[in-house]
Amino acid sequence: MSTHKETIEFILEKLDNEKFTTRAMFGEYALYADGKVVALVCDDQLYVKIMPESHELESVCEKAEAYPGSKPYYLVEESDITKLTHLPRILLDISKALPAKKAKKSAAKKLTKQVTKKKPDVMKKPKTKGKGKSK
Repeated sequence: MSTHKETIEFILEKLDNEKFTTRAMFGEYALYADGKVVALVCDDQLYVKIMPESHELESVCEKAEAYPGSKPYYLVEESDITKLTHLPRILLDISKALPAKKAKKSAAKKLTKQVTKKKPDVMKKPKTKGKGKSK
């Protein structure tokens, strides 16, 4: 079962901050804070990364897999999304703790790098024997 667009709209409305965005992934969604993945939305449920910054959710949420075989996440119930007024702060704290995104190499840089790796063809001048010597 995939996540409905209405669920995403509900979550973003409750977070009420332009720093949060989502991206569809295989019928489910990733929730981003400041451009970093901090949670997943799978089967219409919010799964928040378990990190020291999200420890406040320990007493409120159960731990569950977002999808079969995933590592555990905090499962935030729909009612808790509304009640947890500090949820946006927790998600932003997670984002701050995550490593910076690696810059992707542009196609032009990749091409330049490939060209400079190739050894240039250099024409060798033939060696000449002695200058102006005649026999």
